[in-house]
Amino acid sequence: MSNNPRLPDYDLADVTDVTAPAQLRALAGPLRDAILELLLERAATVSELAAALGRPKSTVAHHVSVLVDAQLLKVVRTRRVRAIDERYYGRTARIFRVGAVGPTDGDAAPYCNNDLATAASESAPAHRADQLSSIVRHVRIPRERALEFWARVLELANDYAQLPRGGDVVYGFAAGLYPTDYPALPEAESAAKGTD
Repeated sequence: MSNNPRLPDYDLADVTDVTAPAQLRALAGPLRDAILELLLERAATVSELAAALGRPKSTVAHHVSVLVDAQLLKVVRTRRVRAIDERYYGRTARIFRVGAVGPTDGDAAPYCNNDLATAASESAPAHRADQLSSIVRHVRIPRERALEFWARVLELANDYAQLPRGGDVVYGFAAGLYPTDYPALPEAESAAKGTD
């Protein structure tokens, strides 16, 4: 569980499976992804989101509306300001779980973003400046163990998202778990039997 239950400052589900086409389309844009990331910190108005993103309020309002229609965002509270209700938006879940979704022909790329590709692009300047911390490990394990490990990684990601805010730099955290054709040693018993 999280070390700081106050982030974000509203109630939301831990994980939601995203399956509806409208939800998948809503998740496909980088600006909407940035809105969703900002709302992991706290609920915000369209004006606050526009200021943080450096984008026009009308543009951000459109994208917030798309996310609300897709049930990825919701109004979590309102505040009366000069006879107008100011809406504060929040996510409906900390994690939106999406598998690779694409055409059934198998040749076309998935519709959804590859988070590791996004992280690779974002981390390139840090790599050039020798400020990148990263690691890759390969382990031959059963699928069930991989899924158990991934659940622990998701808990760690939630803890990371709830660290107290401060400083001048935004740090990205990326994780991935995927099957590969990486070489592996044979089982120790098999190797020992082969030498008899």
